[in-house]
Order: sequence, then structure tokens, then C-alpha cells
Amino acid sequence: MTLSAVVFDFDYTLTVPDRPRQAVLDDATAAVGAPDLSREEYLEAHSRHLDSPDRTPIFADILPEDSETDPEELAAAYREKVADSLIAVEGVAGLLADLREEYALGLLTNGPTDAQTSKLDRFDWVDNFDAVVVTGDLDAGKPDERAFRAVLSDLGVAPENAVYVGDDPEADVEGARNAGLRAIQVVFEGGPDPHPDADAHVERDSLAAELPGLLKTL
Repeated sequence: MTLSAVVFDFDYTLTVPDRPRQAVLDDATAAVGAPDLSREEYLEAHSRHLDSPDRTPIFADILPEDSETDPEELAAAYREKVADSLIAVEGVAGLLADLREEYALGLLTNGPTDAQTSKLDRFDWVDNFDAVVVTGDLDAGKPDERAFRAVLSDLGVAPENAVYVGDDPEADVEGARNAGLRAIQVVFEGGPDPHPDADAHVERDSLAAELPGLLKTL
């Protein structure tokens, strides 16, 4: 089938934090006088609220019952700290500008709407996407097929004519393949192992240089 659309993940695929996310979480809790929270318990709660408009339910889940911290206040602090920590993967702006000359471009990112939007607003190159879907606006997040169908619907592209580019083996690779898309896994040191079901793998540091050629092989 002819490839006509490329859909991307956002976090750890097109952007990376400039310090560990645990450190970012620590900065946020310190800013509002909240008790220390672990990245692991945050991620577990995050997975239960992929269709939430903000992070308030996440922090409401993981703050101790006797905590006097307002979950909404902590969510706002963390949103600001996360957005401030993000940097683009090298060459992403030029990559997207070049790809849009040949493909429809989509972005599908898991997370609360206000949190992900605050990240996206930091980067001018997001304007290159023909469709941007945040799962906080949906009834389900990746790897649910409905999330992939939502972005494909916005693009007007059939699954067999699209490829998804992301780092997470379950949410991105398995999710895309189960929804009928092809999948390219972005790999990096310290990241998840390469998934055997991915149609191709690309090192994140080489994404801008190698992805255009990989797309020609699919």
C-alpha cells in the first residue's frame, strides 16, 4: 500500500526533557510544598487518566490522604515545570518541514489536554502537523485503537496508508499495528528494548537524518 501519512508520538520521540522527569516532579512538589512523590506512582496513575483534561485527577490519586496540598495547584506547577524542561530532538523542525511536502503529518500524544497543549505550544514546528490529537480530548488513549482512528479520521487517511513513529513498545508499536498502521520504533540509550513487531527501528539521535529514507522502504 502507498504510504501517504506519517503520524508521530511527541514525548521522548520528538522532544526530550533536559533533566530526569523525577527531578522535574521534585521541582513541582517543592514549589507548592507537597510531599515527595515517585515517578513510578505518577506514571501508574497517569495511565488511568489518559482521557482527562488535566493532571488534577492524577495527583488526587497519589497524594497522601492527609496531605494539605491542592491537587489542582500541584498539577499546575508540574505542567509548568514539564513544559519548561522540554527540548526538541535535533533536526526535528527541518524533518517535519521536509516530510510535509510529501506526506500528510499527524501527531497523536497521550495525556491530559492542558498538560500536552502546554508542551506543544512551546514549539513552532508543531504548525507543520495537519492534525494534532491529544488523548485527553478522547474516550481512550494509546494503545486503544480509537485513539489511532481519531487522528486518521482527522487526516482523512486509511490505516494501511499510514505509519506511526514512536518510542513506546506497547502504546506506540503494538497500538499502531493493532489499529492497522505500520510502526517505526524510535530507540535510544536507556529506553525500551526494540519491539520485534515494529516494521523498522531508528535511533532517536539519527531521526532527522534516517527517517525519510526508512519511510521509502515501507
